Amino acid sequence: MPFREAIREISNGFHRDDVKLNFRPEDPYLSYHDICLTREDIDCLKNDWLTDNNISFWEEYLEHEKLSKQSSSKIILLRPSMAFLLKSTNDPMSLRTALPDVRSASHIFLPINDCRNPAIPEGGSHWSLLVVGVRDRVAFHYDSLSPANYTEARMVVHKLEPLLGFQLRLSNIEDTPQQDNGSDCGVHVCWAMKHLLVRRLLAVEAEKEVNMSLGGKRVDANGVRKEMLKVCEALRKKASRSSQSPKKSSEGRTSPPRIGAEKENTAAD
Repeated sequence: MPFREAIREISNGFHRDDVKLNFRPEDPYLSYHDICLTREDIDCLKNDWLTDNNISFWEEYLEHEKLSKQSSSKIILLRPSMAFLLKSTNDPMSLRTALPDVRSASHIFLPINDCRNPAIPEGGSHWSLLVVGVRDRVAFHYDSLSPANYTEARMVVHKLEPLLGFQLRLSNIEDTPQQDNGSDCGVHVCWAMKHLLVRRLLAVEAEKEVNMSLGGKRVDANGVRKEMLKVCEALRKKASRSSQSPKKSSEGRTSPPRIGAEKENTAAD
């Protein structure tokens, strides 16, 4: 995200403990299924713009800890990288084999970023959330700085329509809670993602109508950050207890505590 380096330069005193322990931003913190969180990702969770990796981890967590408990669910949580690829492509149908089967989904969650230059890593300055109700043919857009990402959401909807085989109605949810600073957009996305998934879609029986409004809801951004950090720390402790002795790479780095690699390791043996 723009300005991240400038902010970190100003506030580097916040990370004195890491400096004393010689931690580097790129050092791995936790390997959770397909996501590897770094020390930088954890620092961003504390008081910075959330990275693509932060949001990908939260989706991975919701998939394995919430969605997996309802085997009949047909909800897809598309990762930020795939949502960005979809927005950027000139030929959406070329992504058909790379994407999950969107036509068989009931809902699709897509984190939306306003970056338009694929050459810029971690580009963009704002996150919002798009939730597509496939059966109802409607796309709900939740923007904590509304209508900042409306054009981006419309671009993604336009690219998704050929893959679904029909047009979508885009609805900008006007009662989306608004952030009160310039760095909590990703936090709002993670909050809305969990709330809409767990409290709404998974809380009702299939085929029943779901209220997708967020009217009257308030977001405690600091509380959400603490919750996400607590999840990361709890998973890291769980992985550390179940892991074998840490291994070091050829570069001398210790591998992070790992969850989700057991089956892969068994298959490899």
